[in-house]
Amino acid sequence: MTTIRSSQVFLTYGAGYRWCGGSLINDRWVISAAHCYKTPRTLMAHLGEHDTSQEEGTEQHIQVEKAIRYPGYDARTTDNDFMLIKLSQPVTFNAFVQPIDISPSCPSAGEDCLVSGWGNTRTSGVEYPDKLQCLKLPILSSSACQTSYPGRITKNMFCAGYIEGGKDSCQGDSGGPLVCNGKLSGVVSWGAGCAQKNKPGVYTTVCNYHSWIQEVLANN
Repeated sequence: MTTIRSSQVFLTYGAGYRWCGGSLINDRWVISAAHCYKTPRTLMAHLGEHDTSQEEGTEQHIQVEKAIRYPGYDARTTDNDFMLIKLSQPVTFNAFVQPIDISPSCPSAGEDCLVSGWGNTRTSGVEYPDKLQCLKLPILSSSACQTSYPGRITKNMFCAGYIEGGKDSCQGDSGGPLVCNGKLSGVVSWGAGCAQKNKPGVYTTVCNYHSWIQEVLANN
């Protein structure tokens, strides 16, 4: 079973600015969110990371070669917020860097899953942690999700979190994994604020992109 940490990718851009998360799916490819797109040569993928404030000897830092957004991505509605990233060289698998399997099925309501990242840990104001944070969240029903965000939830989105608020993914976690039963089921996409009452986090439904992933990997 892959631990969250080993497949988790930390993306920075430019002069090392923290940007987004991602999930390693094989030795050259990472899944992230389309809204995390930047010109590939400005992006750097960091693998084997735990504490971003120091080099722990487990890291692999690899330049991004390609960033391919799902063709149906809509920046206005955030629909199809899904992207594949190709690394400029293969990663070396070891105890700290391992790929994660993509869930063959879509997540079901009530299932407890894990979200992780280096995103903001405060509901108001900003505090970015150095160490990877992990949080258990339940998948919400489609109706609860629609009620929280009327008219905004497409078939490519689902909600996870607590209606009462208090725990959530946040800015900086974008593109990172939501893992159910040890498999990648969601990508951190959007929400209204962070950990606000009646405003759970919204995630991209990874199971809808199986065939596109196969197609991109075969052609690139």
